[in-house]
Amino acid sequence: MLKRLVFILLIFSLVFNCSVTEQPEFVGIEKIKVINSDIKSITLKADALFKNPNDIGGVLKTNDLKVYINNTEVATVVSDEFNVPSNQNFTIPLIVYVATDSIIDKKNISGLLGSLLSQKLSVQYKGEIKYKVLGYSSTYTVDETQEVKIKL
Repeated sequence: MLKRLVFILLIFSLVFNCSVTEQPEFVGIEKIKVINSDIKSITLKADALFKNPNDIGGVLKTNDLKVYINNTEVATVVSDEFNVPSNQNFTIPLIVYVATDSIIDKKNISGLLGSLLSQKLSVQYKGEIKYKVLGYSSTYTVDETQEVKIKL
């Protein structure tokens, strides 16, 4: 009987002493850059920055995150679920492969030519990142645009 009582008290103390008072804080997107480019495709990488003040982690998903180049939707970020570390600042790499023919649009041809001449692209990550932990879920709205240099 005493062992059960001690066990129950131990479980309750562990549950109530773990902090899950806040969702992780989305700090922003940074370091958008071209990591590879050739005539057929462009590979982009960005870092999504988070701070998790909780003793418990969770899971993040990026399936609703779109990538726009020069205001034209060109790709969707697809990645595996990311395990959130507890009590840490962390980054999620957002890598996307873009076929160069998806950038070419009759409405946007002058913008594309200007980008090629200046060797800069306007890259925008826009959408949502979803967070889940212990039956609780929330979403983070992402809308970040940066000018990136390309090397052809």
